[in-house]
Amino acid sequence: MMEKIIVGMSGGVDSSVAALLLKEQGFEVAGLFMKNWEEDDTENYCNATADLKDAEAVCETLQIPLHTVNFAAEYWDNVFSHFLEEYKNGRTPNPDVLCNREIKFKVFLEYAKHLGAQGIATGHYAKLKILDEQRILCKATDRNKDQSYFLYQLNQQQLQPAIFPLEQLTKPEVRKIAEQNHLITHKKKDSTGICFIGERRFKDFLSHYLPAQKGRIETPEGKYLGDHDGLMYYTIGQRQGLHIGGRKDSNGEPWFVAAKDLKNNRLIVVQGFNHSLLFAKQLIATHVHWISGEQPHIPFHCKAKIRYRQEDQLCTITTLEENHCNVQFEIPQRAITSGQSIVFYQGETCLGGAIIDRAI
Repeated sequence: MMEKIIVGMSGGVDSSVAALLLKEQGFEVAGLFMKNWEEDDTENYCNATADLKDAEAVCETLQIPLHTVNFAAEYWDNVFSHFLEEYKNGRTPNPDVLCNREIKFKVFLEYAKHLGAQGIATGHYAKLKILDEQRILCKATDRNKDQSYFLYQLNQQQLQPAIFPLEQLTKPEVRKIAEQNHLITHKKKDSTGICFIGERRFKDFLSHYLPAQKGRIETPEGKYLGDHDGLMYYTIGQRQGLHIGGRKDSNGEPWFVAAKDLKNNRLIVVQGFNHSLLFAKQLIATHVHWISGEQPHIPFHCKAKIRYRQEDQLCTITTLEENHCNVQFEIPQRAITSGQSIVFYQGETCLGGAIIDRAI
């Protein structure tokens, strides 16, 4: 009996080619389009209508069925509410990480099984290997597009039925395959940023959900430089939007956000890209997750990245308890940001990761 695979169809070129490849490999393939956002869904913001139209066109070309499902309530409860709470607490979350764990590889997986599927597939650039029935998450062949960073919170049960058809392909190769097979998405621009924010200003979006409280912008010594619009609008290392440049009493170098003083509602800034207060060699992280389900022995030497697209950095996990760890880097890291993910690697293998709590 032919194995049935449900492909998460986003209306983009990656998921389109993922479905094509699986069909060519002899699987019984169906698509599933997930609508994860309803609030103020318009053509300017999260244009699900146009994406659905493209997904329908691709599935028609491939002659596979397309199911549609609305996960907006689950997304709000399990992803967006956390997103707001983190910003409220002065942190900078990454909703894509949570969306993969809670939506694409949880409620989507459950729905696919309900449809009789034995597996699910997505257009992620990542690689899966099997060793003694363990699923090992690895970097994709196209290191420029590798998305293992966003998948580090998945567990063995979620990876067991997962397939990443693009694991060996580069983005140009994916587009070429789509064009050769007359898929309407072959030239479609990649989506960037967060879907539910779309093209609007981040500040405008966030102010709709969280009340902003203006406060002082100060140097580490307490010198007043101006006013900020609300700590939630700024992130560590940020340069743009401070509006304190061109001061006669400064050395002319640009200003960067170095810290947030939530207690006193102060934004602490420093001058110069390489200012010492922007760097730290250690951090504490919480919500530690290991893809294998087993934590390593301490001290543990590996590599890590504290943001997507960063080069892997040599580090040592010096302490590790059930819910938090201490990580020490070989060289100081710039702009360690609470709420972001630190993801651990050994070679091409993604081991897991944690949520950055604070730099030391």
